[in-house]
Amino acid sequence: MAIVKDPEENEKSILHALVDFSDRRVLEVGCGAGRLTWRYADQAAHVTGIDPSAEELEKARLDLPARLAGRVDFIPAAITDFAHSHTGAKFDLAIFAWSL
Repeated sequence: MAIVKDPEENEKSILHALVDFSDRRVLEVGCGAGRLTWRYADQAAHVTGIDPSAEELEKARLDLPARLAGRVDFIPAAITDFAHSHTGAKFDLAIFAWSL
């Protein structure tokens, strides 16, 4: 039997109660396989998810809903490497969960 995380979508409800993702450019640090990404990406203008695990990012790419194609990018990088290589990047929000 597969484990289903947060079947009641409490995490999604709380996330949206705290943050307005509408038309925002979001940087998600430690996005992994996209577990949190899929809970808000529909509302965001664009999402850049970074994670040092190329394997986890590949899972996220494979699970990317067609409706989000072109609006979600995944980059294999730790936050320090990303910060050095994307100094001109601009985001409205930066989020992270389960990444420390």
